[in-house]
Amino acid sequence: MAIQVGSVAPPVDGVDISRPHALIFYKVTCSTTQLAGPPISRLGDAYSGAVAGVGQDPPEALTAFAATHGWRFPQAPDLMPYTASDAYGIVSAPTVVVVGGDARVAEVVESWDREGVNRASSTLAGLLGAEPVIVSEPGDGLPAFKPG
Repeated sequence: MAIQVGSVAPPVDGVDISRPHALIFYKVTCSTTQLAGPPISRLGDAYSGAVAGVGQDPPEALTAFAATHGWRFPQAPDLMPYTASDAYGIVSAPTVVVVGGDARVAEVVESWDREGVNRASSTLAGLLGAEPVIVSEPGDGLPAFKPG
């Protein structure tokens, strides 16, 4: 089970957690992460500097995945023994974790969940004092939900 809302967010090597941010935990070979890649790029573009990918793959694989899916936000590898993923209780990919400036988890969305990712976008926007961006909407060709 993923980390609970209200929990203190553990640090992630290579990620600045000093302000509100979203962490995208993923595995490059996961078909659900591949499906979610393009809409997650919109999340990164909307909240520049406040989104980071945490991938369970070597840096070169993360860089290639990010380029393929238009992710312009930083990527941090979380290699075996998956310290960051374990600290966050990651069991499905992708998992989006929104963390407030108080280092407390504000939102968790597991798998591809249109409603959940849009909610995470709204939560992050509120924490940043920004306008929320719709990441995915019905009719965009994506399912409402796909397990990861």
